Amino acid sequence: MTGRARARGRPPRQAPALPAVGDAPVEQAVPGQLRGRRQLQQQQLQQQQLQQQLQPPQQQLQQLHVPPQAEEPGGLALLRACGNVLQERRPEGLQVSSGLQDLCLRDRGGRRRDFHDLGVNTRQAMVHVQESKTGFSGKMIKLTTNHFRLTSRPQWALYQYHVGYSPEMEARRLRSALLFQHEETIGRTHAFDGSILFLPKKLESKVTELFSRTRNGEDVKITVTLTNELPPTSPTCLQFYNIIFRRLLKMLNLQQIGRNYYNPSDPVSIPNHRLMVWLGFTSSILQYEENIMLCADVSHKVLREETVLDTMHSLHSQVGEERFRDACAKELIGLIVLTKYNNRTYRIDDIDWDNNPKGTFRKSDGSEMSFVEYYKKQYNIEISDWMQPVLISQMKRRRGNIQGSVALIPELCSLTGLTDKMRSDFNMMKDLAIHTRLPPEQRQRELGRLLTYIQKDDNVQKELRNWGLSFDYKSVSFTGRVVQGEKIFQSGTMFDYNPQFADWTKETRGVPLIRAVPMDSWLLIYTRRNYDVANTLLQSLFKVTPSMGIRMSKPNMIEVDDRTETYLRVLQQRITPDTNIVVCILSSSRKDKYDAIKKYLCTDCPIPSQCVLARTLSKPQTIMTVATKIALQMNCKMGGELWSVEIPLKQVMIVGIDCYHDTVSGRQSIAGFVASLNQTVTRWFSRCVVQSRGQELVDGIKACLQTALRNWSKWNKCLPSRIFVYRDGVGDGQLNALVNYEVPQFLDCLKSIGTDYSPRLTVIVVKKRVGARFFAEIGGGLRNPPPGTVVDTVVTRPEWYDFFIVSQTVKNGCVAPTHYNVVYDTSQLKPDHVQRLTYKLCHMYYNWSGIIRVPAPCQYAHKLAFLVGQSIHREPNLMLSDRLYYL
Repeated sequence: MTGRARARGRPPRQAPALPAVGDAPVEQAVPGQLRGRRQLQQQQLQQQQLQQQLQPPQQQLQQLHVPPQAEEPGGLALLRACGNVLQERRPEGLQVSSGLQDLCLRDRGGRRRDFHDLGVNTRQAMVHVQESKTGFSGKMIKLTTNHFRLTSRPQWALYQYHVGYSPEMEARRLRSALLFQHEETIGRTHAFDGSILFLPKKLESKVTELFSRTRNGEDVKITVTLTNELPPTSPTCLQFYNIIFRRLLKMLNLQQIGRNYYNPSDPVSIPNHRLMVWLGFTSSILQYEENIMLCADVSHKVLREETVLDTMHSLHSQVGEERFRDACAKELIGLIVLTKYNNRTYRIDDIDWDNNPKGTFRKSDGSEMSFVEYYKKQYNIEISDWMQPVLISQMKRRRGNIQGSVALIPELCSLTGLTDKMRSDFNMMKDLAIHTRLPPEQRQRELGRLLTYIQKDDNVQKELRNWGLSFDYKSVSFTGRVVQGEKIFQSGTMFDYNPQFADWTKETRGVPLIRAVPMDSWLLIYTRRNYDVANTLLQSLFKVTPSMGIRMSKPNMIEVDDRTETYLRVLQQRITPDTNIVVCILSSSRKDKYDAIKKYLCTDCPIPSQCVLARTLSKPQTIMTVATKIALQMNCKMGGELWSVEIPLKQVMIVGIDCYHDTVSGRQSIAGFVASLNQTVTRWFSRCVVQSRGQELVDGIKACLQTALRNWSKWNKCLPSRIFVYRDGVGDGQLNALVNYEVPQFLDCLKSIGTDYSPRLTVIVVKKRVGARFFAEIGGGLRNPPPGTVVDTVVTRPEWYDFFIVSQTVKNGCVAPTHYNVVYDTSQLKPDHVQRLTYKLCHMYYNWSGIIRVPAPCQYAHKLAFLVGQSIHREPNLMLSDRLYYL
């Protein structure tokens, strides 16, 4: 399975917290993972102190009158996600995957971060959009969205208190039990994590002193101090709303997987393909232009009915004993699995072949228990294969200097996502799309069902009333705009395209390209069994290239054995300084062969290359279409230009940046940097920066931009007066770091060019993974909005200069908008002009004769970073930097 398939099948990562057997966490003694003796003794001492102070859980609750929500995971999560809390002391080491304790806000701020970039206000620095950030051009269209207003009592506020204990109590359960003896004072509606208390009401005094007594007769003084009165729109309150809503979903018996919630009790089975689909929901509650609103969307979790153990048995029968372990590591490491006994997802990071279910782990009380005994006792699950190895999932969240792991049993782990082979199965994807690609009206119906459940569930409504909150169960409607379609220019010819399909494939057929690069000297390499396919491709290219204006000579045709080393040897021997391009026809989609060819031709011998699968050329009815696309792609890779749109701004340079995380070569981060070189935005400069492991924000921007400006100056004999940067690949919670770290790099670079050079700079963050969906109200029903639909009111954020554009069309399901956030802008352009330029750039991607979802420079940067991260693993030769060799 390739890294690309893993990335597509991988849900958003969630840091596993340490599980527990009953109340006591467990650990596995593994070389390299052992805790220090002092740490283990300290933990055992804390457990003994806790047992002395606490009765058994049920008796303790009865004596101290702890409300049920105090012991519910959702109740603890409610607080731990809403303040700077004390982290509970937990043991480290390898853990059995029993259950995951909830993360506190500080944990999220560390690894998971703030999902919604709360508190980042970039609009306040832009004087020209402080009054209004809305555009004006286009035709009005009535839209419905998947947003629902949140309402609250008048003068609603959330009161935050700090709770201190004298003497200090270490155990959080004991702290909660002692505090909840005073429900008559603090009320039944509250959320507490052991340190921070949130209440919907204000206590009579700013400092309230309470007195409790432990079971062994020790008197404890509790001091409850008001620290903050939070208005409804504060970042803490917004996080609080989100945790409350997730708590409501748990009350509806939905199971959390990653960030989303799913209904495992009503799965959709696709037996022909051994797949199962869980319906679920994504949710976020944020402050929008005028209201706090819930944005809810439908989500689907695709599960395979086969387990990891099934896959291991299959691999063993295919490769035999000698290659079995290597095959398992290659196939399984990096995959995401679901353990149905607790509905948690884990990433497989290693396979422990020296361990098995009969192996034991040490519990926190020092006793030993085997995996077999544990799963039988905890979940009443009997493990059938006692000789299977144990899977290891690394815990991403560090505590101190220790990073623990989770032990998984293969037969209890269900595979999630789809492999590349499954994705290439047309029938499978078609059957799956019936359940996952919901049309607009069906999507809204599913959301309506969720809101109906919330509205009719008494417990949920009681919880909302206790906090003084409620929802408007009707989705928000407003007016958007559809901007005018663009005219396509190709070698002096201008034409329109059909807006319904948003592509111009038919219109451009037979029209000469803007710049056609001749193919005077090129290689066509093929295997013996693909001789006929090679000739078919060659004859087809001779037929389609004349109308494009491409002068093509007969290639140097070379027959090779179907081995990687043979391809490389021929390339080393037959490429000359005059070679324009190399075309390789491959018999299979073996990644190692493709990678070896691309790595050699992109680094050691910088020549544009085109790899084509033989089966792609095997269908006579499509060969002319395929040959046309191959010819266009080859022309781009050699430096050609296909079409253009009108760009009214002059002396403007467009930059695109995206990141790709290389999971093969040390998990490096690859930053793709692409910049336009001419006035018509048809030529591009491309460069890659290889970064340290897991790094997202680009460190080498300054060098890339300096080189791009030098190249622009060579082409235009001057420097650009405006620079637009479209930054893709920015993860949730990274906006603040980008504004404070990446944008200054741009400014420093521009200052270094010269004191007299001060171009106007605009930096726009591009985000494809958004929960917002828009539906056009047409003929009494809901339809996908047409391409060019712009939304810059109602559902945008007041602290940002942001907007949505629906630029592409889809055949099935709902079209997804793209979110644009202008984080820095000295251009003084009207919002309408920025929106129109962005939409124009969605027409300029040369690998598809149609409108794409993001501006072309973002897609180019993605393709470049993906090629380097997947196949090359090092920076390409700079001699290729002025060509789109990565298409």
